[in-house]
Amino acid sequence: MTSPDLRTELASLTTEAFRPDLAEIDRLPTLDIARLMNREDTGVPVAVAAQLPRIAAAVDAVAARMARGGRLVYAGAGTAGRLGVLDASECPPTFNTEPDQVVGLIAGGPAAMVTSVEGAEDSAELARRDLDALDLTADDTVVGVSASGRTPYAVGAVRHARALGALTVGLACNEHSALAAAAEHGIEVVVGPELIAGSTRLKAGTAQKLVLNMVSTITMIRLGKTYGNLMVDVRASNDKLRARSHRIVAQATGAGDTEIEKALTETGGEVKQAILVLLAGVDGPTAARLLQESAGHLRTALANAPR
Repeated sequence: MTSPDLRTELASLTTEAFRPDLAEIDRLPTLDIARLMNREDTGVPVAVAAQLPRIAAAVDAVAARMARGGRLVYAGAGTAGRLGVLDASECPPTFNTEPDQVVGLIAGGPAAMVTSVEGAEDSAELARRDLDALDLTADDTVVGVSASGRTPYAVGAVRHARALGALTVGLACNEHSALAAAAEHGIEVVVGPELIAGSTRLKAGTAQKLVLNMVSTITMIRLGKTYGNLMVDVRASNDKLRARSHRIVAQATGAGDTEIEKALTETGGEVKQAILVLLAGVDGPTAARLLQESAGHLRTALANAPR
């Protein structure tokens, strides 16, 4: 049985609110429901826009720590946890990060990605154990993600990480949340009541996905993982990505197919190095050295290349 205090707390949350105007949504034609959902979703980017200064400040802080070798760790339960795991899992193929550079923790572990793990989200102690297994340092960042902003696992993760000296970010979808208050950088994207009351996989989930996209993508831009808007650190692990690598080198250099294939072969398929070989006229080992000396920033390596 749930406690009266918890029921009262949930009743006060915007994300849990019931909308009487939608009480008969199940009687509507499918197209009308789709139109309703689409109209509701248009408000999400507006809510995110209101938090852009906070998001930018958080990203700058994350990037500064990752530049020193720190890690980005997401911690959440349910949908929020799954979104963190998703964002983390997409960083290695997109930005060639190491598997432990961006980490997604979900309450209940990997099994919780596909099924509910009873009680996991209610445990701050579980969050502490999950974080302790990572041996956090002051250069790491923990982003707690929770639509309600009260989930004990996410709040506990942020509080524990902050006590250990790590940077902390709290992403919630309600104002005055415990999660945002616990973090150095609080981000509250208030999207309002859901189409289906309390189903925060909808607008709240979309808002969280948009913010996590910004956190990881802009951080990687700041770390030199892109050249302009090109994914020059893409890891070519399959035929599609190998074709994409070729196309990226072509877009960056304007070189012909034969030259590009030669440069990619010489650099072991490393897109950044291949671009440097073609634009600076250096060999593969020199390109690798210039990039290492430039902390992976291709523009800096190009500027430092011998003339």
